[in-house]
Amino acid sequence: MERDLDNANPTILSVSQLPSRRRKGPSTRSGPDSKCDSIVFPKHSWPYGSYSSSDDGEDYGEEPMDAQDIYDLISTISDPEHPHTLGQLSVVRLPDIHLNPSPADLSDPDSLVTVLVELTPTINHCSLATVIGLAVRCRLEQTLPPNYRVDVRMKSGTHAQDDQVTKQLGDKERVAAALENDTLQRMVDKMLETCA
Repeated sequence: MERDLDNANPTILSVSQLPSRRRKGPSTRSGPDSKCDSIVFPKHSWPYGSYSSSDDGEDYGEEPMDAQDIYDLISTISDPEHPHTLGQLSVVRLPDIHLNPSPADLSDPDSLVTVLVELTPTINHCSLATVIGLAVRCRLEQTLPPNYRVDVRMKSGTHAQDDQVTKQLGDKERVAAALENDTLQRMVDKMLETCA
């Protein structure tokens, strides 16, 4: 028997409506003379920073991460009930991502940074809110540098049990126990398949 969806008709944003940033760097080229672009213009692996180049090809060094970078990491996580991403369903929103202190303000790049992500479920009684939060937490913990601490919460007033869900997501022992459950782990892995 197939389970009914909690929210069969959520508001869905198109990919063009999602917050994005145009990266500086060499323009996208095509044709036979572009086959060596990956060597000439290497793409440095995210999340440890990306190099931006000016139009004259001069490197200015590593850019610190910001809320947009965090959003880019988690907005592509697929929703467990709908064939859309958390960004398209506005479960994760750019204004609800906070870094403290801002990495741009740090003199030591190894200083501790806390990433707070507040989730907004599509309905206030979403039964999979904890699983969604678990997927967001896993994605960030797997991709961010070790000096970043992750805090995932339900945005206050957006879920009937936001305090309980937030408490579960903040308890390291509960999170570890949840990830030992094969069914939950498979669900989280499936949600993360859409991440680049």
